[in-house]
Amino acid sequence: MPGDPAETMIAMAIAEPGGPEVLRAEQRPVPRPGAGQVLIRTAYAGVNRPDVLQRQGLYPPPPGASDIPGLEISGEIVALGEGVEAEMLGRQVCALVSGGGYAQYCLARAGHCLPVPDGLGLAKAAAFPETLFTVWHNVFGRGWAREGETLLVHGGTSGIGTMAIKLAKLFDIEVIVTCGSDEKCAAALRIGADHAINYKADDFVAAVKEITGGRGADLVLDMVAGDYTQRNLDCLGEDGRLVTIAVLGGAKATINMAKLMVRRQTVTGSTLRARPDAFKALLADEIAQTVWPLVEEGRLAPELDRVFPLAEAGEAHRCMEAGEHIGKIVLQVADG
Repeated sequence: MPGDPAETMIAMAIAEPGGPEVLRAEQRPVPRPGAGQVLIRTAYAGVNRPDVLQRQGLYPPPPGASDIPGLEISGEIVALGEGVEAEMLGRQVCALVSGGGYAQYCLARAGHCLPVPDGLGLAKAAAFPETLFTVWHNVFGRGWAREGETLLVHGGTSGIGTMAIKLAKLFDIEVIVTCGSDEKCAAALRIGADHAINYKADDFVAAVKEITGGRGADLVLDMVAGDYTQRNLDCLGEDGRLVTIAVLGGAKATINMAKLMVRRQTVTGSTLRARPDAFKALLADEIAQTVWPLVEEGRLAPELDRVFPLAEAGEAHRCMEAGEHIGKIVLQVADG
C-alpha cells in the first residue's frame, strides 16, 4: 500500500445517541483501503443534516459503513487499494463517502472522488459532494428538469437549497424558494433565486400560483414531506413532478389522488447514502462530465457559511440545528 500513513487517528465519534455533546474525540485505527478504495488524509469535512440525525440515533449507517459521521470530505489521497490507478496517489480530491468524514483519515471509493480544481480551495471542495450529488440526481435525474422550467425549492438557504439555486440557474431554470424569514429570503435572492417566499408570513401555494401566473411550478424539490406533500402538489402545474429527499415534517402524508391523476403529476423521491457503490460511481462520472467543467471554470461553487475545527463538531451541529446558517457548514480537520 504506497504512501502508508500513521497507525492511529483522531475521530469525532458518537458516544451514544443524544445531543451535540455526545460527539467526542476518540483515538481510532487508521483504516486501510480495500480493492477499489483510496485513503484520504482529510483536510475538511462537510456537515449535513443526516449527520445530525445519525447523532440522534435516527439514521444508522448502512451495513459496512463507518460509524463515524461525515458524508463528504476533501483532502489528499495517501494510500491506494488494489486496482486503483497509481496516478491517484497524492491527488487532491473531494469525495462522497458513506461515513467516516469526521476523522483525520477516511476511506472513499476511487470512483466517488472528484479532483479539486485550482482556485476552489479544499474548504469549499468539502462542501460539494453531498449537496451536488443529491441535487443533480434529484432535480435533473429523477425530476427531469429542463431549460425554461420553474423549480420550487424548500429551505432555500440550506446547503441543498443554495446548491439547487446555483445549479438550476446555470441551466436556465427559474427558481422559487421558500425561507423562514425576510433576511433569509434576501440571502436567497442574493445567491441567485428569482423569487423568495417567507413561508411564515405568506401561503407559499398562493404565492407560487401568483408568481407563475396561475400555471404552477414544473418541479418541487422538497425536504419536508408530511403535510407539505399535498400543498406541494397544489403548487405544481400539469405534468408537474414532486421530488422528496427528506421527511423533516413527517414520513406520512395524505394526498388527493384524483387531483394528481387529472393533472398527470408525478411523485418520486430518493436517498443517496444507501445506494450501491456502482450507482454512485455512475453518478460521479456523470457529474464529472456535465457539471465539473462549470466548477473548473469558476461558475459554480458552494455557498460556505462557517468553518469549525474538528474538535468543535458539536458546536457545528448546534449551529446547524439552530437553522441560522446560509449554505454549508464544514469542519477543518487538518491544520494549515
